[in-house]
Amino acid sequence: MLNISIVLYHPKWEQEVLPLVEELLRVRNLRKIYLLDNSEEKANSQELIANSPKVRYMHLPANLGYGRAHNIALRESAYHKTELHLVMNSDIQIHAEDIDEMHDWMLQNPLVGQLMPRIINPDGTQQYLAKRLPTPLDVFGRRFLPKWLMARRNKCYELRDLDLTRPINAPYLSGCFMLLRTTAAVETGLFDERFFMYPEDIDLTRRIHRNWLTLYYPAWTITHAHTQASYKNKHMLRIHIQNMCRYFNKWGWFFDSERRLFNKRVANGR
Repeated sequence: MLNISIVLYHPKWEQEVLPLVEELLRVRNLRKIYLLDNSEEKANSQELIANSPKVRYMHLPANLGYGRAHNIALRESAYHKTELHLVMNSDIQIHAEDIDEMHDWMLQNPLVGQLMPRIINPDGTQQYLAKRLPTPLDVFGRRFLPKWLMARRNKCYELRDLDLTRPINAPYLSGCFMLLRTTAAVETGLFDERFFMYPEDIDLTRRIHRNWLTLYYPAWTITHAHTQASYKNKHMLRIHIQNMCRYFNKWGWFFDSERRLFNKRVANGR
């Protein structure tokens, strides 16, 4: 069985959330959908989905951030011994049948702790959301240095030097869609709640990657309306910088032996 959690903050209910929930309710293996709302006010739109026993809307008392809010639902999955847990954004377009296929594939492949399918933009172009573990230059250089100066390094960082038509055991998979084996997430320690948002997906994937396969698996394709808020909003940029500094304080800025090992394994196809 499968639980799904979606963290919301002033979401587009009519355009995104409700159509997505309607589609997710068609998932054959679904146990529960958790809508974790970090917005200041409780949404009236939740009344439209309250009739389904498989949807649980939770208006949180404060903006807990991305990982901490998802952990509420992940602990529910652990308590109910739900085999898989899907962490996803509300701006995802996906078919219920694809989720069921991923669910069945994960159960048949017990060494896989996390899976992310191929992700595209609404115009059909590829999003490069499976990556090597970042160095400070990868994070801050791509944000503040000229694109031409970072082009070669970005290509390597985003795995564009590899064959993206084949599965890749990548140490960093995007938080917009994380199909997690619940036991892998629990044994790893769930999301690190010190990160308000942004690097929590890097941190969790690399910890799961220690003992499990964390796969980019392009057999399925989903659409993601990637907004890149920190490129458009100074407040979000500040949050991004602060939390990335916390990430490098945790793992190491320039000396991170695990980062070097994991990135080398990706290059060697392991």
